[in-house]
Amino acid sequence: MYQTITEKIFSSHIGREVKADEIIECNIDMIIGNDITTPLSIEAFKKAGATKLANPDNFFLVLDHFIPAKDIQSANQAKKNRIFAKEQNLKYFFDERDMGIEHALLPEKGLVMPGDVIIGADSHTCTHGALGAFSTGMGSTDLAYAMITGKNWFKVPQSIKVEFIGKKNVHIYGKDLILELIRQIGVDGALYNALEFCGEGISQMGMDDRFSICNMAIEAGAKSGIIACDKITEEFLRTRPSLRSTPKKFYSDENATYKQKITIDISKLEPMVAYPYLPSNGKPISVAQKDNIKIDQAFIGSCTNGRISDLRIAAEILKNKKIHNDVRLIVTPGTQKIAKQAQEEGLIDILLEAGALISNPTCGACLGGYMGILGDNERCISTTNRNFVGRMGSKSSEVYLANSAVVAQSAIEGKIADPRK
Repeated sequence: MYQTITEKIFSSHIGREVKADEIIECNIDMIIGNDITTPLSIEAFKKAGATKLANPDNFFLVLDHFIPAKDIQSANQAKKNRIFAKEQNLKYFFDERDMGIEHALLPEKGLVMPGDVIIGADSHTCTHGALGAFSTGMGSTDLAYAMITGKNWFKVPQSIKVEFIGKKNVHIYGKDLILELIRQIGVDGALYNALEFCGEGISQMGMDDRFSICNMAIEAGAKSGIIACDKITEEFLRTRPSLRSTPKKFYSDENATYKQKITIDISKLEPMVAYPYLPSNGKPISVAQKDNIKIDQAFIGSCTNGRISDLRIAAEILKNKKIHNDVRLIVTPGTQKIAKQAQEEGLIDILLEAGALISNPTCGACLGGYMGILGDNERCISTTNRNFVGRMGSKSSEVYLANSAVVAQSAIEGKIADPRK
């Protein structure tokens, strides 16, 4: 039977060939919890009478949304996680002393492996598919079931093959590729499907861009996003310690069955901007610039675009320049290691001299929690992944999604601007 990479990953886990739409119970390699969703999982875990995790070394708990705590409620949430981590003697517990946004931190530490089945109580868990894993978000009670049993139920998703062809132009990044795809198919265009990304365009993208692409698969309604291992993946894995010396690599068969095949020529692509209030409301930067959209805030960070390449891109544009007087520029490195590397490379100095504020690693601004909340009628150009009504603050505020180069150039000009000039 010819199979997709997703079908092969599930087949390897249950010991027989599976096909799309089949309902299976599968062992989980990695369970990811964070500070705002895990307390609900812990509550369900204890309510079920469980006292010990089925596989303690497969549970990865990262405090990243409201750390350091923004108020008493978030402090108490963090406290519940810390108590549970101590009770279970968790090997992989990441708090303020070793912090980072979960979907940046775990790959950085070499803890995400190709061929694994990964679940997390966070919708952007699909990020880890960039390393050739099946990775998806679930609810907190679903997470509790896996914490207790080490397994979970899945309907094996059908796959949509997305082939990016052509040579990329200047300031075209993974963010632009995924925004263009979502523009074409809509926020429900891949509902419960696996988006399998491939082609010449992917081969031109480094790991940071690939994480961005898979991160936003959920914004098209997908169950997962996935990219097969290649030399770029192997180099990423080689440069960090890993859980296994031999990754489990899977590749789709040439004659595998796909629900749909989509081809996108990136040589024709401009930097993309997603207008409010959906990630599918994408427009090329040439259109956005003509619309003369003034901004109040610019944000670079999140699990989508808070990596070292994003800070390098922003620093290159902002060097020896100042941000507009009417704009706040907030930069959030994805992890402490990224922040340290940016400091060593002189990027932090460039950003600070331009007028940026550098925050600790956190998801806070992206979800409208803290460290960058928007006021009434304010506009923000952001590298985050969602721009729903009220996503970053006031319900009357507006969020425009773009790559780091667009955000940096816009911060200088005080309006959404083209970095290619």
